[in-house]
Amino acid sequence: MKTKYPLSAALAVLCLSGCARIVGLIQHEDPLSAEEHLRLGHSYEEQGLHSSSAKEYGAALRKDKGFLPAIVALGNLAYKTGSLLEAEIYYLRALKISPDHPSANNNLAVVYLTRGSRLDKAEALAKAALKKAGPLEPYVLDTLANIYLRQGRLAEARRALDAAEAVVDQGNTKLREHLIQTRRYLEAFMNERDLKGPLKGQLRRDNPRSRLGSRT
Repeated sequence: MKTKYPLSAALAVLCLSGCARIVGLIQHEDPLSAEEHLRLGHSYEEQGLHSSSAKEYGAALRKDKGFLPAIVALGNLAYKTGSLLEAEIYYLRALKISPDHPSANNNLAVVYLTRGSRLDKAEALAKAALKKAGPLEPYVLDTLANIYLRQGRLAEARRALDAAEAVVDQGNTKLREHLIQTRRYLEAFMNERDLKGPLKGQLRRDNPRSRLGSRT
């Protein structure tokens, strides 16, 4: 004898089964554009919320895998948090898409400068960045000045630093202060260049880092 189920119960079972399948298929669409995620990421980064900013940059790339501003922003964030290898990977990724990208060229040069290695390559990258630097010009010139200073090419370092100081915006207080610090190291290095021993080496190691180009 077959068990009879109430029609209402059978419909309820079908509804639950069907609804479960439908719920499983629902995916919430991200309402924000890649640009909006980038702006949100910048906002979080300015507040020191690095994990949140990284998530937003990643969300921007999920919207557009080739979105250069987000790729460079992730490189900058990695550099700020001391992950030089990760920063290098992101900058190389950006340069694979756009070999002439000024920020990626300059900032990869800064990574090599920070490591104190591949300085010839760093110089080539900075010179490539300079060709289309635009508002990044003082940053790139500062990078070159520090590369030359690290190599002991003092006359070239002075010329690059002079050029950076000539074009830096008066309102860019942070960069102006950084250039002043670089000038002090250059002058100290020039005063001590005839010395031999630890002092000269210490100056060479401790010259200030170049600043990352901020435009992505």
